Amino acid sequence: MAQITAAMVKQLREMTDSPMMECKKALVEADGDMDLAVDVLRKNGLAAAAKKAGRATNEGAMGAYVSDDARVGAIVEVACETDFVGSNPKFTGFAARVAQQIAETDPADVEALLASDMDGETVEAALTELIHVIGENMKITRFASRKPAAGAVSSYIHMGGKIGVLVEFSFEKPETAATDAFKAFAHDVAMQVAATAPICAVREDVPAEVVEHEKSIYKAQAAESGKPEAIQEKMAIGRLEKFYKGCVLNEQEFIKDSSLTISQYAAQVSKEVGDTITVCGFDRLERGEDK
Repeated sequence: MAQITAAMVKQLREMTDSPMMECKKALVEADGDMDLAVDVLRKNGLAAAAKKAGRATNEGAMGAYVSDDARVGAIVEVACETDFVGSNPKFTGFAARVAQQIAETDPADVEALLASDMDGETVEAALTELIHVIGENMKITRFASRKPAAGAVSSYIHMGGKIGVLVEFSFEKPETAATDAFKAFAHDVAMQVAATAPICAVREDVPAEVVEHEKSIYKAQAAESGKPEAIQEKMAIGRLEKFYKGCVLNEQEFIKDSSLTISQYAAQVSKEVGDTITVCGFDRLERGEDK
């Protein structure tokens, strides 16, 4: 039986990030063979991950990826058990790598994502191994991706991974994406989405039932004033306009300069770069909001 030294245990821990006692047990089982010990830890990790699978995952982080040419991007929510792990660089790095995988492979859903090949193993296998290394249950819960036909995407991660944003822009000239003016604008708009949580980019995309619900409330409020019905209708429409200005991204005041709406800011940047830039859509994922 090989002698298991503290140096060997330390080396295996550095190689695998596994707990000290698990490393020692693996080395004993492998009779001091470092490569075999790694295999033991990986096999044990599968069992450990299975045991952890029932534990609640109420924390986590968003991962984001945008290609160098800004033509494709993705955001993903990866859940874990504790806030401490949610900020662990290994965990956040994994989330970012999964976001890249989504952008590059365009999976139909989480199940397809888990089955896809990432760096020579499935995403599910990589997740299982990370569960073993870090020691918490983890899940990939949802994702969003965008690939505009003509234009670019921009991403933003807010509050240490609590909110992930992906914004889609349309324009005509491919070189627009590389300009400093567009990059600053795209970043500002993504931050705006994170901060204000708009419903959609343009008012035409506000669901009809939401509009009707708001309008019915405004009409009821107007009726309380005792005004004639025709005036009530005008009052309701006026309040609906304020509603649009609050929840439609392009109509919102820019949070850094209230003298501009987002659409006016887009027009300003369009003039600067010699193109026509439109904010046409976005995805905003907030940690745990789907639970």
